[in-house]
Amino acid sequence: MKLIIEPSEGVAPIITAIKNAKKSVEIVIFRFDYRAIEAALKAAVVKGVKVTALIANTNRGGVKNLRELEMRFLGAGIVVARTDDDLIRYHDKFVIIDGRTLYMLSFNFTRMDIDRSRGFGIVTKNTKLVQEAVKLFEADCTRCVYTPKLDAFVVSPGNARKVLGTFLKRAKKQLLIFDPKISDKEMITILRGRAKAGVEIRIVGRIASRFDLAVKKPVSMRLHTRTIIRDQHQAFVGSQSLRPEELDSRRELGLIVRDSKIIKKLIETFESDWAANEATKEREIGKEDAPAIPTKDAEKATQILAQEMRPISLTLKKAVKKAVADAGEEAFEQSMVKKAVKKIVKKAVREAVKEAAQENTKH
Repeated sequence: MKLIIEPSEGVAPIITAIKNAKKSVEIVIFRFDYRAIEAALKAAVVKGVKVTALIANTNRGGVKNLRELEMRFLGAGIVVARTDDDLIRYHDKFVIIDGRTLYMLSFNFTRMDIDRSRGFGIVTKNTKLVQEAVKLFEADCTRCVYTPKLDAFVVSPGNARKVLGTFLKRAKKQLLIFDPKISDKEMITILRGRAKAGVEIRIVGRIASRFDLAVKKPVSMRLHTRTIIRDQHQAFVGSQSLRPEELDSRRELGLIVRDSKIIKKLIETFESDWAANEATKEREIGKEDAPAIPTKDAEKATQILAQEMRPISLTLKKAVKKAVADAGEEAFEQSMVKKAVKKIVKKAVREAVKEAAQENTKH
């Protein structure tokens, strides 16, 4: 069993896996814009490898891209299947090579996820896990019912709520959690109970509840993985957050892993991201200036700016809407994109103020 850590390892592990395929590549896609992966899949077909792609019926803001991807794949000789529309989303991501190796991924096949986001992938040749992945792939390709058989193979909406609830309840000392947004009431109740029992709980991400837990929003990079490390000897890595929709109404996939080397790397990554958060906060605190005392001139300037900047506000809204349409709304839920927008606006304001001050000095 191996661990892929993004963005440090980049696209190489996926490209290498596809290039090494001898007989078959089965890939499940929710989002896709990485042309190097597309090229590798097409090259595999040319070599005589059977490539089958299961593509999501829908995703937020990118349906047109999915349908265009299907047409390109079909034109290259790739077998294409489309997921059903019975669930809100088919959000799982994995690759099966030659029916023997499973690449279970928390990240999409996109540049945003692979090159600029925290994500993990588990590579395993465990026969039982690979066989379950094959069954899931075939069931979703043919739109048949899939029933999970292994607790280590965590599938939403099949067994995820039960397995993850039990996984949290069994924590004795510590839970280290990567999760973009925890909001499921049952899971939050379990976390509260574990905290009261003395379990150390630290979360990189967000939680929709107010109680005394150590929670830090990711600041060093965009967060996409969903990972829970329990008592430093077991971990869940997957695509489902502890949210009602992702536990009960979407197709998600994760694995429970016990490999000590993988656990060690996951802990090191968590601690590194936690420390990076602390360092960023300290720098921000050090840069804070003393609050200015408002004056009548400042109030007047504020009123004028509010009126003058209305057209700019409309332009910004149009720009954001276009970006959402092209990249998907999910991208704009991430802190990195929000900070980029703020940075651009702040920079423009600073430059405008500087130019205005220079012109005023000339007069």
